[in-house]
Amino acid sequence: MRAMIVAAGLGTRLRPLTLLRPKPALPVRGLPLVAYTLALLRHHGVSEVVINTHHLPEMLEETARACCPPGLALRFSREETLLHTGGGIRRVAGFLRESDPCLILGGDMLLDVDLRALVRRHRERSDAVTLLLREDVRADTFGSVGVDEDGVVRRIGKSFDLGGSVRAGVYTWANVVSARALDALPDQSVFNHFEGWIAPRLASGARDVRGDFAPCTWEPVGTMSEYLAANLTPPALSYLDVEAEARRRGVRLEPGLVIGAGATIEAGASLRDTVVWDREHVPAGTRAQRGVFAGGAFHPVPASDA
Repeated sequence: MRAMIVAAGLGTRLRPLTLLRPKPALPVRGLPLVAYTLALLRHHGVSEVVINTHHLPEMLEETARACCPPGLALRFSREETLLHTGGGIRRVAGFLRESDPCLILGGDMLLDVDLRALVRRHRERSDAVTLLLREDVRADTFGSVGVDEDGVVRRIGKSFDLGGSVRAGVYTWANVVSARALDALPDQSVFNHFEGWIAPRLASGARDVRGDFAPCTWEPVGTMSEYLAANLTPPALSYLDVEAEARRRGVRLEPGLVIGAGATIEAGASLRDTVVWDREHVPAGTRAQRGVFAGGAFHPVPASDA
């Protein structure tokens, strides 16, 4: 099976960290964020993955190669101009179409779900697109997708509503996509996958775009607050022993601290609820709480993001 990791975004909500590294390359418990998605895909039998890149592309590509699990073939789609989610998918549709269905996952989250079971149900229903949804108290923040009694998508956020929704969930950015859905991608270079592809299909009367509420762990990593939480209070994952892998890499995990490999903290420095990136040097006298030490400076979680 083939898959795509959508990873070309600018990560503006995570600046200044994403000025130093692209978001999928940010370390979470000492492992690049993209390593988690690659491990999940390989665990569930995916053999080939394409990652689209744009912001600091060489760094992201190098990072992905370094943490790619054995047996997983990796390729990249470098976008000189940002194509947005739909345009990025369209650019690699030829690759994805050879796997019917394929998987398309976002590159800025920690996800744990039975992808094999998700694909099996998708096939049994003969759907074109299956969206992994999650009933979540954060729906007010992230918006939700509404489905009818048959699970067919009827509403996408506040911008698209055909009526008839009886259940709603947060979109986790995990999708199973059949080849015929890829054939229906619009003839555009730059577009959003919901507005330019999924919504028009539904508006035409199609009933083969469905939401699936499979049990899953889902933690977005899109803001400084979410990034800190992913590091300090990470979810347990079935497919990866994060603690063991982090320690193998030389990461120090202490209560309220994640200290990257090769980082040094001088005596007299005081850090609480802090992530220190690899090879950083924290000088004596530093007093820091709730933030990230990266690029030779401490970056606190903004009050507006707390």
